[in-house]
Amino acid sequence: MQDNKASALAGRKVIVTGGAGFIGSHLCEALVDLGAEVLCMDDLSAGKRTNVAHLENKSNRPNFRFAQLDICDSSSAMDDAFEGVDTVFHNAASKKNVCLIDPHRDLEVNAGGALNLLQMAKKHGVRKFVQASTGSVYGEPQIFPTTETHPFEPVSYYGVSKLAGERYVDVFHKLYGLDTTILRYFHVYGPRQESNEFGGVVSIFLRRITQGQNPIVFGHGDQVRSFTWVKDLVEANIRAAVDPAATGQAFNAASGIRVTINELAQGMLDILDPERRLMIEHGEPLVGDIMEFDVSNAKIREQLGIEFVADFWGTLRTALSDVDAFLGRGETAGIAA
Repeated sequence: MQDNKASALAGRKVIVTGGAGFIGSHLCEALVDLGAEVLCMDDLSAGKRTNVAHLENKSNRPNFRFAQLDICDSSSAMDDAFEGVDTVFHNAASKKNVCLIDPHRDLEVNAGGALNLLQMAKKHGVRKFVQASTGSVYGEPQIFPTTETHPFEPVSYYGVSKLAGERYVDVFHKLYGLDTTILRYFHVYGPRQESNEFGGVVSIFLRRITQGQNPIVFGHGDQVRSFTWVKDLVEANIRAAVDPAATGQAFNAASGIRVTINELAQGMLDILDPERRLMIEHGEPLVGDIMEFDVSNAKIREQLGIEFVADFWGTLRTALSDVDAFLGRGETAGIAA
């Protein structure tokens, strides 16, 4: 993304938390290309150093550095990291599935971590704070298409902890005048997406299919999702950081595309298993799984000018043509010619 507003980040020091993760690593790349001085902050509990290894080549990317820090850390190391920072892109979070295993850690990271970063931002005079949140704060939507004014009724620990993080962001904007923006992510897909049990459904299906295993759909599979291309979220983050229209606002960062989980699984089988050796399996429904996301992205399109990828299947087919890049690995795997 190269435009006059985005170029304002050139030479500015920025922090990307969760920067070695799926979304964060793509954001780091874009910011480096814009000429920002990028500090990638990640404790590597979920992120991978290999996701940003290409950016650590100092001869090619002198404006990038990595710091292995926990966002809950309030030591002098965190103070040092925040020295001279202009913008914080807060993408670090516990995974949605992890919250069922350790809800206390989920709260500590998603709420306490956000609070710690906000306190650091206030202390060091940070200009802008962009908070990554989730559509899970709405719970099971009752109004379609779902806009940013929908009531908050989360039905998962993850939704509760992310909503708490949002509330802290709002408080720092209202009490201290910190320039903040909240972006609510929906079903992001793209290269480097985690394919383990804590990853996204697209990469999980991809891993299973390329290993010759049936994709498992939990529940009946009629759950509706709004799959969003990772590069579109990168653009949304950068626009949120530089456009005055984003100040104090929350946006649905979603494609608005409606795809059921059954449609996704069958579509990926059609692409990756044309010989039809595999089939969809169904498992027990997941606790806290939301049935339908029919999301309005009108606000972010109109106020920030974001244009989301409209051709989900074409984009997915192109992305899946390089399985190793999608899964962020070096080895070759595949069952289809």
